[in-house]
Amino acid sequence: MATTRTATTQWKGALLDGSGVVSLDTSGVGTFDVTWASRSQEANGKTSPEELIAAAHSACFSMALSHGLAGAGTPPQSLETKADVTFQPGEGITGIVLSVRAQVPGLSAEDFQQAAETAKANCPVSKALTGTTITLNAELVD
Repeated sequence: MATTRTATTQWKGALLDGSGVVSLDTSGVGTFDVTWASRSQEANGKTSPEELIAAAHSACFSMALSHGLAGAGTPPQSLETKADVTFQPGEGITGIVLSVRAQVPGLSAEDFQQAAETAKANCPVSKALTGTTITLNAELVD
């Protein structure tokens, strides 16, 4: 069954001196202030489209990796995924680095690396972001 998730942004003013509020409508979990300065300079307590993409990508990748590992008979004990999305004004998103640290009892480092690469290639957010370079750092820890 297909699902649709909705977010809304209310923006006021011009790009450089305006501001907006992003609302996560489907879940209702919150609203987040956004400005051009929070996107192109320091965050100063506000979010950016790139931070929201990073949140979506780290969650999606973690779900895909967890599912793949469990399907192979080696469910993870824990996964910690960080997504760094780089934005260059005038160019756009110039790259994404996914870094995952995982505890997966009984799995070799080689098999973990393969599972992480498969998750990176197949998570729906990675697929949606195929216009940018996505780099993966995967570490298996005790």
